[in-house]
Amino acid sequence: MPQVYIAAGSNVEPERHLAMASTELEKHFPGVRFSAWYRNRAVGFEGDDFINFVAGFSTDLAIEDVVERLHFIEAVCGRTREAPRWAPRTMDLDVLLYGDLVRQTATLKVPRPDLLKRAYMLGPLADLAPEVVHPTEKLPIGELWRRFDRAAHPLARVRPGGKGGV
Repeated sequence: MPQVYIAAGSNVEPERHLAMASTELEKHFPGVRFSAWYRNRAVGFEGDDFINFVAGFSTDLAIEDVVERLHFIEAVCGRTREAPRWAPRTMDLDVLLYGDLVRQTATLKVPRPDLLKRAYMLGPLADLAPEVVHPTEKLPIGELWRRFDRAAHPLARVRPGGKGGV
C-alpha cells in the first residue's frame, strides 16, 4: 500500500478550516498522521498569512480516487473549484507524494513539482517523514530540508486550535 503525503493550507479562518480538514481526513483516511502546523506568508499574491500542515496515510485507493476525496474535503471547507489560482483559500489540499509514483500529466503531477521550492510543504513533510526518499531526487526528505534555504522562506510553528500539530 503506498504512503501518501498531502499538504493542507488555508488563509481564510485558517485554524477553523484546518481543523475541519483534519477531521475529514481522519474520516476518509483512517490512521492519518499530521505534522505540526506552520504560519507563512502568502506566495504568489498579497494576502493574509497561510497556516499549513502535511498529513500522511497509507491507502489502497488509486491516486485519482485520493484526489477526488481531497476535492470533496476542500468543498466541505468552502472551497470552490472556480476560485482563482493565486488567491485567498479556505482550503487547499495537494498530493505531494504518492509512494514512489512519478507521473506528469495535464491534471496530475507527482511528486509535486514545487515541493522542493516551498518551505511550507517541505518543512512539515520533513517533520512527519524525514526518512522517506524523494522518488526523483533519490534523497531523504530530511536531507532535502537540511539543504533548503530556510532564511529566504521563513516558517513559524503555531499551536493549532484543532487536531494535528503540536
